[in-house]
Amino acid sequence: MAKKTSEKLDLTQGKILPNMIRFALPLIATSFLQIFYNAADIAVVGRFAGTQAQAAVGSSGSLVTLFTMLFIGISVGSNVVIAQFYGAKDHEKVSRAIHTSISLALIAGAAVMAVGLLSSRAMLQWMGSPDDVIDLANLYVTIIFLGTPASMVYNFGASVLRALGDSKRPLIYLGISGAVNVILNLILVIVFHMSVAGVAIATVVSQFLSAAFVIVHLVRSEGCMHLDIRKLRLEKEFVKPIVRVGLPSGIQSSMFAISNTIIQSAVNAQGSIVMAGNSAAANLESFVHLAMSAFATAILTFASTNRGARRYDRVHSGPWVAMGIVTVLGLGTGLLALIFGRFLLGLYNGDPQVIDWGMVRMGIMLPTYFLCGLMEIASAQLRGLRYAIAPMLCSITGVCGFRIVWIYTIFAANPTMQTLYISYPISWVLVFIAHMTCYLVFALPGINREEKAWLAQQAQAEN
Repeated sequence: MAKKTSEKLDLTQGKILPNMIRFALPLIATSFLQIFYNAADIAVVGRFAGTQAQAAVGSSGSLVTLFTMLFIGISVGSNVVIAQFYGAKDHEKVSRAIHTSISLALIAGAAVMAVGLLSSRAMLQWMGSPDDVIDLANLYVTIIFLGTPASMVYNFGASVLRALGDSKRPLIYLGISGAVNVILNLILVIVFHMSVAGVAIATVVSQFLSAAFVIVHLVRSEGCMHLDIRKLRLEKEFVKPIVRVGLPSGIQSSMFAISNTIIQSAVNAQGSIVMAGNSAAANLESFVHLAMSAFATAILTFASTNRGARRYDRVHSGPWVAMGIVTVLGLGTGLLALIFGRFLLGLYNGDPQVIDWGMVRMGIMLPTYFLCGLMEIASAQLRGLRYAIAPMLCSITGVCGFRIVWIYTIFAANPTMQTLYISYPISWVLVFIAHMTCYLVFALPGINREEKAWLAQQAQAEN
């Protein structure tokens, strides 16, 4: 059946603020459901399988992210390229780019699964996972890597839908699969006593379900978004721009994961109690982060679509609107989560020591999380305009490099968790300044030249 046009939002028309909020709200809900996968895993094993199982699940998340972010980042390139073609109403290229994107997803998923299965235990050992945790952690990540092909297909497919102005369907599909994840968690852990294997199996089943929903919808759709399985192939014309925009984003995300893995290693050295508190707090913080990150995804699509449609006035205004939104949203949700921090941490683990260590992290991170939102908006604006290298270099240097140097210098001299956590907000400020400098010095003049050339072309056509 044809897709209802009401599901799509035209980002090239109407007031920017309400349209951006309308587009981002389903993204926020979708992000919450995605992180709820891991939250449900951590909460269920913490309550019904013990602190060691909770530490195993929580501490291994950064390893999975390390392997998957490189290729999921490439889906950003799919979003930008397809959105720009769609804004320009070049439907033939939209269709071909969609088939290339899904093909990339399948190849990337198979590659991540193979590499992850072969190297997961060695990586966990490198991260310094304690002896009482490493076997459970390895079991968890081994099963999770079996689901990476489905995870890639869902993420690439969701990027396709968002590029076409549809941010609702990914939410619906993930909502259904998320409910399945929670139900299976409870059944496999409580009834069948499968501990970390149970929550991992539940997550993988949910990933395959969400991927199936996306593929079935694209296959049943008509017009430029119709997916014909027989036409799945990599076309160089589209692989090149998708990779050129998406690969730097994936490299940046992977470097983030590497720095977070090194930080996780520093946390692991403190023992399973600190690990459990850190993982619970980090999971709670991710809800605040993902609320702001949804507007980064929105501005990415907004910038590329309006550039394709030659709506340069909206290209210029979009990032400032988004920055205002994430400042209010980040401060509001961050402080609210901090106020109810002890109660929320108690939902993950009732151990008072675990809660105390979780509050140490949240007390530093939550009041400053809006800075992370500002950094991501500036980065997304650059990527949406196909300036992908600059944000990658800024982030690798200012976030990854800075944090690694911090660990081996400042933290080494004063090895407290407070010293470790303060590196986050400092790095956010540094990278935001770098991103804005790149935008004002390089991207903005380039777009202004493009706009002048377009106006001159239009004037010549009229004459």
